Amino acid sequence: MDDKTRTELEAAAFRRLVEHLRRRTDVQNLDLMNLAGFCRNCLSNWFKEAADAKGVAVTKDESRETIYGMPYDEWKRRYQTEGSPEALAKFKAQGGPGPH
Repeated sequence: MDDKTRTELEAAAFRRLVEHLRRRTDVQNLDLMNLAGFCRNCLSNWFKEAADAKGVAVTKDESRETIYGMPYDEWKRRYQTEGSPEALAKFKAQGGPGPH
């Protein structure tokens, strides 16, 4: 497989992952962190880091909107719930920096 095709396939898979996470608003970032070790905020940070590496100006807010499909504060207001004591304890035990 050539590099161009691989990049196109990777981009398509990334877009599908982002769309899936946008639809699954019932899955909290804390749940993702506990199960997979990454969350929507991680994806937005990786997006911004990639943009920075290419010299493309993208703000943190813009990168989050790319992943969430709306401003981050709006997503939190609409969909974010308080983590259960068990989920918070698991996150802390795994060395997490705290819920985003």
